[in-house]
Amino acid sequence: MERSFLPEKLQRRLQRIRALLKKEFGQIFKDKRMLPLIFVAPVLQLAFLGYAASLDVKNISFVLCDLDKTEQSREFIQSFTNSGYFSMLYSTEEYQSIERYLDNNNVSMALVIPHNFGNKIIKHESAHVQILMDGSEGNTTAIIMSYANQIIAKYSAEKMASLGGDIKKLGGMNLESRAWYNPTLVSRKFMVPGVLVLILLLTTMNLTAMAIVKEKEIGTLEQLLVTPLRPAEMILGKLVPFIIIGFVNVTVVTLVMVYGFDIPIRGSVILLFTIAGFFLLTTLGLGLLISTLSDTQQQAMMVGTFGLMSPMMYLSGFVFPVENMPDVLQYVSYGIPMRYFLVVVRSIILKGSTLNELWFEASMLLGMGIVILAASIFRFREKMD
Repeated sequence: MERSFLPEKLQRRLQRIRALLKKEFGQIFKDKRMLPLIFVAPVLQLAFLGYAASLDVKNISFVLCDLDKTEQSREFIQSFTNSGYFSMLYSTEEYQSIERYLDNNNVSMALVIPHNFGNKIIKHESAHVQILMDGSEGNTTAIIMSYANQIIAKYSAEKMASLGGDIKKLGGMNLESRAWYNPTLVSRKFMVPGVLVLILLLTTMNLTAMAIVKEKEIGTLEQLLVTPLRPAEMILGKLVPFIIIGFVNVTVVTLVMVYGFDIPIRGSVILLFTIAGFFLLTTLGLGLLISTLSDTQQQAMMVGTFGLMSPMMYLSGFVFPVENMPDVLQYVSYGIPMRYFLVVVRSIILKGSTLNELWFEASMLLGMGIVILAASIFRFREKMD
């Protein structure tokens, strides 16, 4: 018989916790409907959001009204169609008919080339074109305008060079720009790391709350209260399985991100998982808090999704930049743990940042995690008493 050097009181406590953990894991794996929700749903969410949640604008349809019909106008049109962003769906010679295409949502843009466009290009005179756009989607319209301006500027420079003009002699400015960390400016590389944060929040917070509320619904939580289990042991036994599930989800989602979306992790994986542990303290604490406010699993889901997760998504910088929000909402966002973890995940994955750059976010997550979890445990014990 193996002899233990641990005090007998501590041995009994560990045995009780081990028995509770065995019961919790058995309950999780016994529920065949819960397993896909825990392990399959995160991967599907990453796949769907990773491909669907893209801010890139492509295949921009436009109607052409070429009133010049010269070699120069055709070259100008080709600069749009060959860019990979624009697709010409319609062509008309009647300027008045353009409005109909935009009103009927047939196209997103109209390109109008006036008479004498080619002659002005040849004579080195200012040539004007007109671009009309559907402004009902402001963000998309701004992106389309940016694409069009870049194409026009490039065409202008190429034509000036081919006709013997020298931009430098004319006093022009030659701009060279480069984007760091995401040179191709693919929005998916920005969104997918954010989806990792969202999945971790969703699974650990909601599953923790629902699992505890389920015990209340079927009456097993009251049965646990009359056992020798101490409140601290019961809370630990309830939270440890979801801590493990959280790290498993981080691992799986990270592998899908790296090998499925080809987004490498430029920084330390150990640092990423360590700070993910700090974030787990907040999500588990919030899940525990939700369980004290809900009597049914449906209530727990509603409180978690609409009461906490939705505001955190909108105010954390997951979709909308915090800098663009009103000052009041920016101040509110400082109290949202998801804001700090988004900065951490995107910085480690895309920039290769270290703890020297992320110490503030890591400290805020650890501090908020300890406070939220401690307050939730106190509330849970008070509720059980």
